Amino acid sequence: MSYDTIISGGTVVTASDTIRCDVGIRAGRVATLGLDLGEAAETIDATGLYVVPGGIDSHVHIAQPSGPGIIMADGFESCTRSAAFGGNTTILPFCLQESGQSLRQAVTDYHAKADGQCHIDVSFHLIISDPNEQVLGQELPALVKDGYSSFKVFMTYDGLALTDIQILETMAVARETGALMMIHAENYDAIRFLTAQLERKGDTAPFFHGKSRPIPVEREATHRAITLAELMDVPLVVVHVSNGEARDEIARAQAKGLNIMAETCPQYLVLTEDDMKGLNMEGAKYVCSPPPRDKASQVACWEGLKSGVFSLFSSDHCPFRYDDEAGKLLPKGRTSFRWVPNGIPGVAARLPILFSEGVSKGRIDINTFVAVTATNHAKTYGLYPQKGTIAVGGDADIVLWDPRREETITNANQQHGADYTPYEGFAVTGWPVLTMVRGRTVVRDGVLVGDKRHGRHMARATHRA
Repeated sequence: MSYDTIISGGTVVTASDTIRCDVGIRAGRVATLGLDLGEAAETIDATGLYVVPGGIDSHVHIAQPSGPGIIMADGFESCTRSAAFGGNTTILPFCLQESGQSLRQAVTDYHAKADGQCHIDVSFHLIISDPNEQVLGQELPALVKDGYSSFKVFMTYDGLALTDIQILETMAVARETGALMMIHAENYDAIRFLTAQLERKGDTAPFFHGKSRPIPVEREATHRAITLAELMDVPLVVVHVSNGEARDEIARAQAKGLNIMAETCPQYLVLTEDDMKGLNMEGAKYVCSPPPRDKASQVACWEGLKSGVFSLFSSDHCPFRYDDEAGKLLPKGRTSFRWVPNGIPGVAARLPILFSEGVSKGRIDINTFVAVTATNHAKTYGLYPQKGTIAVGGDADIVLWDPRREETITNANQQHGADYTPYEGFAVTGWPVLTMVRGRTVVRDGVLVGDKRHGRHMARATHRA
């Protein structure tokens, strides 16, 4: 038998196994795992490297409306390029329904932004901001049937926050259709109250963004979201969990047998609220929600990953330029932290940070790394086993990982559209040296060799399928 590509001499790692074998690839799929595979048009030497499933980042914001005068730093081309440099082969960005907009039209418009602009594969979540009768009764069920099988709702932010009854009505559609609901859990009224108090005292610098969204704000909303999901008997993903108190709410729900899943992100493992103390507006570089917490919260998030309470590790990539009045230096942002564009870039840093701080330092093993960065995402969001593992018949979405390579994260090697990274100067051990999507190499040795037309949109099965 002959193959298009053979990856030879490496150690193949999945969420459950670590084996020394070669990988034979034909027509974009894994054809064989074994030794002495014979001939191939191309043979890639992976001696001394891990051969892992390509990363799946299931929490990415790009080309998304962000408010008056604000422009997001990444479109599909730059974000998928950055993701590939960071060892990712699929991303799941959010298609945002603006108030009063048809959900179907939002999807059509988002596809127009993505078409022909993706170096890696993509699949869209939906953001439900206006759950009216037309959306819940007709558009959302139809879109779920079309493979848009997950959607997100917010408990905070102007124009996005849903009331409890709206959340329940949306959960009812998830139950009927088998779709999976994600939730941003922060108490909107508490944030507004605390923000007004801080502003009256003149505490308006970026640092006080964190003080306006303390841990109890996230803990209470997490508890309430879980309670609503329990009432409706639906699975739920609580995204970007930042601390031990919210983690414990999730762990209690899981112990009761509720189908509650959770995600954490790099910023909650390696950043703290002190990063927002930078002089002038430097602290704005770290403004995201929930905000970075403290060292104890970092420990709690690591424990959540190790224990399995957190089954997903995503970036929550939400990039804005710093030195730009359409970005972090929005003029209104100088008057109060409440106006600073909310989000940080991180799609390329996600895997190196987790491997270095997790695997290299002995906090997690390599199989857990694969599970929380690829396999669990594919299983949770209806892409498995086509994505998220290395198995015969699955897509040849493969990354060669050098576990000993030492690198320093810089804005230049992130390859995104932002003009900064919050992880500038962060030293890591372990680095992706080749990224392959459906059998085609996209990045090799730090050089982009792929085509932005190679990536495609993936329809997904429902969570219950």
